[in-house]
Amino acid sequence: MGTVTGFPPIADNNAIILILGSMPSIKSLEYQQYYAHPRNSFWFIITKLLSSDTELEYEQKKALLLHNKIALWDVLNTCQRKGSLDSSINNETIVVNDFNKFFTEHPLIRAVFFNGSRAQQEYNRHVLPVLIEEFAAISYQRLPSTSPAMASLSREQKLQQWETILQYL
Repeated sequence: MGTVTGFPPIADNNAIILILGSMPSIKSLEYQQYYAHPRNSFWFIITKLLSSDTELEYEQKKALLLHNKIALWDVLNTCQRKGSLDSSINNETIVVNDFNKFFTEHPLIRAVFFNGSRAQQEYNRHVLPVLIEEFAAISYQRLPSTSPAMASLSREQKLQQWETILQYL
């Protein structure tokens, strides 16, 4: 079981939406890109919702998020995990990112969407208890995980549920 460290956020001062995952997969860490696993539906969903071009390079995908005032990050900063599954995270090793600092630096954020239940669970457990009160008033919503491990929904079914982010844009 190795220690895994996540990525810095993709965000700028115009962000009004924050999408939070739990921790990058092994494939994402290998490529140094959010949601790099080819079977993860995240970029398929985002490009379908925000662009007519679904064949974008990673830098173009990041620019698409920023252009649409969407920030992307993970709840966890570091943890120990064997493999890529959230269920393999050693709970005793979890260190979360500093959301008080993030929300202070990104004051326009008005909605947070969790990419799956583990991101929401860890945020509620570790972040909400120490969050400055004004940030706890942000709208929070869990969306189905885009991970290929979440196979009970098709890409299209996930896309349909993820459409809810559009109401904030």
